[in-house]
Parts: sequence; structure tokens; C-alpha cells
Amino acid sequence: MNGYLKKIAVVVLAFLVLGGVMAQAREKKQKHKKNEDLSANPLANVNSKQPDKELFDKAMAALKKNRFDEARLDLQTMLNTYPDSEYRMRAKLAVGDTWFKEGGAAALTQAEAEYKDFITFFPQAPEAAEAQMKVGDIYYQQMEKPDRDFTNALNAEREYRNMITLFPDSALVPRAKQKLRDVQEVLAEREAQIGLYYETVDNYPAAIARLETVVDTYPLYSKSDQALIGIGDAYAAEAHTIQVAPNLPGDIRERLRAVYLDRAAAAYDKVITRYPMAPHVEDARDRLVAMNRPLPEPTQAAVAESDAEEQSRQPLRFTDRTLGFIQHGPSVVEAVHVGEPTLTDPTRTVAPSINKENRDLFNAAVSAGRPAVQTAVAKPTTVNEPPRSDQPSQAPLQTEAPAGGTGVGVSIVSAPSGPAATDPNAVVKPVGPTNTVLPPVEKPGEAPNQVNDIKPGSVPAQQTVSAGKKKAPKADLSQQSSSKKKKKKGLGKLNPF
Repeated sequence: MNGYLKKIAVVVLAFLVLGGVMAQAREKKQKHKKNEDLSANPLANVNSKQPDKELFDKAMAALKKNRFDEARLDLQTMLNTYPDSEYRMRAKLAVGDTWFKEGGAAALTQAEAEYKDFITFFPQAPEAAEAQMKVGDIYYQQMEKPDRDFTNALNAEREYRNMITLFPDSALVPRAKQKLRDVQEVLAEREAQIGLYYETVDNYPAAIARLETVVDTYPLYSKSDQALIGIGDAYAAEAHTIQVAPNLPGDIRERLRAVYLDRAAAAYDKVITRYPMAPHVEDARDRLVAMNRPLPEPTQAAVAESDAEEQSRQPLRFTDRTLGFIQHGPSVVEAVHVGEPTLTDPTRTVAPSINKENRDLFNAAVSAGRPAVQTAVAKPTTVNEPPRSDQPSQAPLQTEAPAGGTGVGVSIVSAPSGPAATDPNAVVKPVGPTNTVLPPVEKPGEAPNQVNDIKPGSVPAQQTVSAGKKKAPKADLSQQSSSKKKKKKGLGKLNPF
């Protein structure tokens, strides 16, 4: 009997100990979960019987039970009835939460408008950071796969960047940074897929432009090592294209090929120095060995940084791959969980700029083999040197006419005098006497005075102007010779001759 009672006591004691351990674990779990739910009611534990508090608690209870219309009605009633309530900020934010939890394109659009209004009216409130965070979450939930429309991903990236920039002291900044890393993983995957496709169709400038954009803009991308290897392979392919190009001189071919191989080796080197713990770093080493290039050594800081990035990624399991075909949004399992995401995008690399670089490289390779053109500097001739053919001869000096003038209206050019007259190398030598003084100009004689021969009161014999029209006198044509036969008159008609 005593042994039986002892067994019962031991069992009861075990149950009590187990119950206490489970209760303690439940309390710890609830404390850990408290800071994760952004829509939790921080004023739920406040003991107050005020009517505005009653309405607010009622609305939050309806929100938890997904009765969104009822929750919005209670919140709007509280805001309209108690405009000076101490719960007005949380109530206005909760209105946006009702639309956000309801979901759907129209409801999410309304939720974004409510959150933006809250940030406008209460920019300094601690809840403004929460509102900005939820605006980013709206676009995050609507993101498509990398090969689909990426507008929502760009909007989510912009909103998360605004959250980190505008509210750097908020407790939600670490969560916003992780969301930003996830979004940038999707955007980088899209750019990388496009670049690798261009490489498969031998469009190397476009492939290089896309992959360089990935490497420069999203350094935390999980496949950055593959993007750099793709850049190196594209430059190596361009070097091979130059090598087999027909009708290209050998010296130009070798210069261009060396430039492209150097760029390919630089891309492979960056894989080893920046991502030494990446999965495809051995592929970069093998390519450098095949090119007879030295292998660089990464620094300890680069090794530690790359190792931390690779350890923070979650392994891609079979279930993740399967769900990737079923779920609507993208998979961000391989996104990094350490490091600072990019907050400002650098200048994108575009294909026209790569084509311009290729043209410049070709022109530089062509001009490198040509001799340099030297321009001779013309020197003035001296007294003992003959005149140079590459210099224009000096024009003769022009002097002004004397004050009296020549009456012709031109200037007189005199022969050079002085040192120029005795210079044996002068282009124009003086001709004639050395005295160039002109004689004085003779003054013409005076014209005689005009005498009027017509006496006053008399009429001149010939008048140039008649007072009126007068009939001209008939001319006598009998004395004029003519070849026309004249008619006979009188008895002369009987004369045959």
C-alpha cells in the first residue's frame, strides 16, 4: 500500500513539474512574438473605461476576427466623435490596417492612400515609420517572378529605401533592410537572366551591359560570381571573334585581342578577390589558368565577408523548387541576410556605351601602328638665308599720298628703303633711284571768262522751243536724185527718150 501511494505521488509531482515548464515556455514564446506583429494593439492592456478607448478596443477585436467593415465603422465613429482623443493616431493607422488585411488590388490601393495620409499628417510620430514600412509591404506582396512584370518590385525597393532613409532610428529598420535585400535579389535575378540570354545569342555588348549592371548595383546578389564569369566569357568570345575575323591586319588583330583578354581576366580576378567563398570561384581559377594568367590572392577581410554572406543564405531545397512553380510570388530563399543593401542605384551600363567602347578600341588599335605625324615649325629667314617657300613674302610698304593730292584718287606704293633696300635676300628689291620724293603737282591754267553774244531784246535765229505746233514746209524733191523713174509732163510725154 505504501509503495502504491509513493508511485501516485511521483506521478503527480511529475505532472506538476511538466506543467510549470510548459507554462514558462509559453510565456517566453509570447514575449518573443510580441515585436513581430505590426498590427497588434499596443493599447490593449491599458485599463481605461473611456468611450473612445471602448470604441478603439471594439474595432481592434473586429479586425482580429476579419470583420473589416465593422472595424472601419467603429474607427471612423471614434475619429469623428472624439477628434482630440489620445488614440486618434492609432485609430487612423488601424483604418489602413483594415484595408491591408482585407487584401486585393483595390483594397491595397486604398490602404496605401491611408498610410500616405497618416505620414503626411503625423510625420514625426513613431507610427509614421510603421506606416511607411507597410507601404513597402503592399508592393512586396504583389511582386511577380523575375521573368514577369517587375513594376511592383521597383516600387517596393523605392518604399523600403525611403523607410531606411527617412526613419533611420526606427526599430523597424533591420526588417526593412532584409526586405530590401529580398527585393534586390529578385531584381538582380531578372537582369542576370536577360544578360545570360543575350550571351547565348552572341549579342556580347548587350550581355556585358546587363551583367555589369548586376555586379555594380546588386553586389549582394547570390549569383554575383556567375555574373562576373559571364562578363569574362563575353570578353573572351569577343577576343575570339577578332582572332578569326577575315581581312584584318595581323597587328591590329593582336592589339584588339590582347585588350579583350585583359578585360576577361579582370572579371575572373574579381570573382576570386571579391567572392572567394562563392560556389563558382573554381571556375574562375580554371579560366585564368587556361589563359596563362597569375591567380590573385584574396584578402582576409574579403574571405570573412564572403563566408558570412554564404553562411547567411538558406539552402535551396527540393520543396522550395517545387513551390516555386506553384506560388504566385518569387522565391527569395537564397537572398543574403547580412551586409548593407544598395540605397542608391549607380549609373546603368547600356549596350550603346559598350559599342562605343568597342569602336574606340578599334580606332586606337588602327592608329597605334601608324607613324606619328610631325608638324615642322616654320622659322623666319635671316639675312644670310634664302627666302623660304613655306612662308609668305612680305608685301611692299604703302605710303599715303602727299597733302596736295594727285587728283587721281589712288595711293602710291613706293619701293622699300633703308635696311630692306640693301638686304640681298629681300623678296622685292628697289628699282630706280633711291630718292622717292615726288615732284610737286602742277596747277592747271585758268579757263577764260564766258562772253554772252546775244544782245538783250533780240530774238535768236534758231529757236529750240516753239510756242505751238507749226506745219513743216514741203520739201522740193525735183533737185534730188533718185533711182525711181519720174513721170513726164506736157509735151514730154511724146518724147520716147
